[in-house]
Amino acid sequence: MARQSRPTFQKRLKEKARMEKQREKQQRRFEAKERKAAAAEERKSLGVDDPDLAGIKLGPQAPPDEWAPFMPDEEEEGETEETSEQTETV
Repeated sequence: MARQSRPTFQKRLKEKARMEKQREKQQRRFEAKERKAAAAEERKSLGVDDPDLAGIKLGPQAPPDEWAPFMPDEEEEGETEETSEQTETV
């Protein structure tokens, strides 16, 4: 009859190493979470906002001023719509 083999010493060491690695990983995650929270609180207390988001409002944004030469005027668009409506009624 075949007997069931016992877990080897190497298997136990491997399992302990895996568990230790998981503990270290969990500890690193917890520390990173604390650092992020502390940094956010510090920025909030200093009143520093993200410079990329400064001046942005909810809703559609106006194009930047440097794009103005490439953007068609809104008046021209309105005129083309009116002229197309007039030609359709004729």
